[in-house]
Formats: sequence, C-alpha cells, structure tokens
Amino acid sequence: MSQYFEVHPDNPQARLLKQAVQLLNQGGVLAVPTDSSYALVCHLDDKAAADRLRRIRGVDDKHHMTLLCRDLSELAQYARVDNRQFRLLKLGTPGPYTFVLEASKEVPRRVSHPSRKTIGLRVPDHKALQALLEWHGAALLATTLIAPGESEPMNDAHEIRERFEHELAAVIDAGACPLAPTTVVDLTPMATGGSPEVLREGAGPLAALGL
Repeated sequence: MSQYFEVHPDNPQARLLKQAVQLLNQGGVLAVPTDSSYALVCHLDDKAAADRLRRIRGVDDKHHMTLLCRDLSELAQYARVDNRQFRLLKLGTPGPYTFVLEASKEVPRRVSHPSRKTIGLRVPDHKALQALLEWHGAALLATTLIAPGESEPMNDAHEIRERFEHELAAVIDAGACPLAPTTVVDLTPMATGGSPEVLREGAGPLAALGL
C-alpha cells in the first residue's frame, strides 16, 4: 500500500518530504508533481528501483529517461556542457524544458541513451519537487507518469494512488499539475558548431530560448 503525502504547493512540509526521501533511499518509486505533469521518480544509483519504475510505466530499457536536477550546477555534473549550451540552458531553467546533452561519467551507462550516450535533463519549476530534490541531495531518475496502454499523462493524485497503490512507495499530492508535456530540445549539435534541434514543442515556449 503506497503512502500518501499531501503537501502545501508553496510551503511543502519538510517532515513529509524527509519521509519521502527515506522511501527513495530504500529503493521506492514515487509519483511526484512537476511543472508539466506527474512523473515517476526513483534513486539514480538504484538499478532495481529503475527496473521497477520501467515496469510500472510499461516501458523497456530503450525508453529515454530524464534526470531531474535542483539547478544548473547540479545539471552540469551529469552532462558535458560548453559555454554556448550553458547560455541557452540558463534561459530555460527552471522551467518546463527537457534538454538532451552528452552524458558525463556520473550517469550510469544503463540510464543514458545506449547508442548515443546522451541523457535528457531538466530543472523543474515546482516548489514541492524542488524541496524534495533539496532534501534528497541529488538528481532523480524520472519519466512522465503515463499509465500502460494510455497516451495521456495522469494528473490526479488520488487516481494515481488508486491505480498504482501496490506498486508505488508513495504519492506526493501538491495539487493538480499542468497537463502539457515539456518542450524537448537536443543541444548536442551545438557541441560541434550546429544549432539546437527541437524534438518536441510543449509547455516551454521556444521564444524564451531564442529559438
């Protein structure tokens, strides 16, 4: 039976988030709100938890995962970032953008894209999730919470708990999230003098990135 943490959207209770972090450290998969939709998250260095996350989501190990980071300096630990890329990243963080970059050695090989050694990273603009990342003290492995066989992400915390109560360690409820997906931008061409490539247009406006 998953735990259910109702947290204040602007002033999330530290006591509840510390309990959630404990569950992450014990290998639990959590459903958390973000600035785009609910996501499934787990500890980056826990292979069993990552496998469980994929199983809940109904995807295989070829599915692209994202790392949720607290800020740009944490993001730079997990990716190779040059000055041009950094300037563009600054425009879109925090916010509903996912940036594809070359993964650094800090990223376990099993979670980076197998053929390209890239990783999707983002810094969410969501107070409860930011506080969770702060208490956790490291990036979290994440994927959008779309139930197997469905095409739309889930947005109701009670419904998420009902559907996945035997598979999730906890659901964090900070109210409804927007339902638009993140805007996904591949920054890897910039490393060789090319231009960023928009892979998906979503909640993050391209104009804010100058694209």
